[in-house]
Amino acid sequence: MPFDHFDLLAPIYERVIPPAATESMLRELDPGPNCRLLDAGGGIGRVSGFLQEHVGSVVLTDISMGMLKQAAEKDNLQPICALTETMPFINDFFDCILLVDALHHVIDQAETARELWRIVKPGGRIVIQEPDIRTFAVKLIAIMEKVTLMRSHFLAPQAIVDLFHFDGADVGMHTEESTAWVIVKKPVA
Repeated sequence: MPFDHFDLLAPIYERVIPPAATESMLRELDPGPNCRLLDAGGGIGRVSGFLQEHVGSVVLTDISMGMLKQAAEKDNLQPICALTETMPFINDFFDCILLVDALHHVIDQAETARELWRIVKPGGRIVIQEPDIRTFAVKLIAIMEKVTLMRSHFLAPQAIVDLFHFDGADVGMHTEESTAWVIVKKPVA
């Protein structure tokens, strides 16, 4: 089994990397009180832990057992070990899907996009918050992650948008400082 950086970081992750932009996430997700939210690649639940009071239920997926162990200690999070490319959910299952600072860590970004599209309900949203590789600070982070053998693959914001070329997809993108936001809306059938 390959070395898992996230199992090593799990016990200190929340202290080192606090949740950011939770108000922006709520604005972009626009969840209803009965919203079923998926925090894909959600790690220890540092983001969904803050959002859970605004939604009906939260499922958090990750492949790091160390991260999932930390997430299980938070109330009302349902942690599940799963790859973003092969989610164990039926079609049209989630009202909202959140992918925060994780797309550059997945194995197959195009397959992840297809899978998230498959499991979001018609009328639902996929919100991706990802470091903007076009900025100098994120380029430094990308180099550091390469040096530490994290196998990260950062995409420019437009390349993330291009992953969601599905029929009827309404895809928007904007940036704030060193962060790119991609919001994908699935049309009502």
